[in-house]
Amino acid sequence: MRRFLFWVLSLFLSIPGIAGPNLLAGLAAPECDGTWIRPVQGRPAIPMWGLVDGIRVGLFPLKGPRGLIRIYTPYLGRSATDVMNFIAIEPIPAGSLTRGYSELEPSRLDQANGKRFWSTDDSLAMHPGDIRFPARGVISGEKGHQVMTFFIFSEAFDNGAKVYVRLRIREDHPYQVELSTFSYEGSIPLAHCIVTATMGNHARLRELHLKNTIKRSGSLWPDYKGKDFTLHDFTPLEEMIHNDKGTAYFIAAPDEKYPVDAAYVPRTPIHWRYTGIRATQYWYREEPSPDLKGLVNGRCCYWGCKLPIPGGVSYENFEIIEPFEEGATFVFGITPLSPECFIKQINGL
Repeated sequence: MRRFLFWVLSLFLSIPGIAGPNLLAGLAAPECDGTWIRPVQGRPAIPMWGLVDGIRVGLFPLKGPRGLIRIYTPYLGRSATDVMNFIAIEPIPAGSLTRGYSELEPSRLDQANGKRFWSTDDSLAMHPGDIRFPARGVISGEKGHQVMTFFIFSEAFDNGAKVYVRLRIREDHPYQVELSTFSYEGSIPLAHCIVTATMGNHARLRELHLKNTIKRSGSLWPDYKGKDFTLHDFTPLEEMIHNDKGTAYFIAAPDEKYPVDAAYVPRTPIHWRYTGIRATQYWYREEPSPDLKGLVNGRCCYWGCKLPIPGGVSYENFEIIEPFEEGATFVFGITPLSPECFIKQINGL
């Protein structure tokens, strides 16, 4: 049955227009390897990794812009090809406030929009690889559970940053992915290397669940009617929820009980129309720096089409930021639990 489902996935992804003009044609569908989803080896393959019953990640040429890591959540009752969120890489050089933008900067390798990403099974492949042959992902054991590890490199940013991200997906934490940030040879010194969830508007995230309050997008920007991003709002470390080990959580959720029932204006593209059950999205950082902050900005129109978001302004970029440290690990997750139940889980209740 699983092999049949992936044959259907392969057929669907080869339809022109799903990821550009036949860019996926001829790429082998991901295969099931026990509990894991992994790219086929030895021939051109679709770059997708994750759990059969959990979170999955993917890269271009899967549908969506270049320079972004795709996040898939089929366990929420969504299609295996529907992107729930994107993760962008945004490094800031030391002494600067200006970000690099993996999605928006033009590539210097092939003059396309968006930086080129390539995947590897180790941290040594600093030179651009052939994206048609993605890494397999290394499966190892840890505390009685399996863990998949692989790496995503980016070409150099316009500001001189050269960075890569190690991704780890754990069998015992099926709804989250660990992202550890590193620089590589020739990089300019960094102040920050931000991994940011860039598509909160798809789920219409409007609530930040903090230690003593819920911060709502409508209260932050009550009169905003523009068609671009709002200014960032900052949440300091001390306002976040912490567990008894000191891990800091930055948690966002929709304010709608049933997001799937939203009323969209005509012509709203299908990829902005939410499917599946309501979910809670979160970042956490073990042993956070005292300087860690949570950042969000908002939009009241969908990116790329300027059509209104049902219900008004919602959070778009959703991230945590702290001073750059080689190998710092940030965990991003999307759980089917309500924010209230997830917070109880954090607190061991």
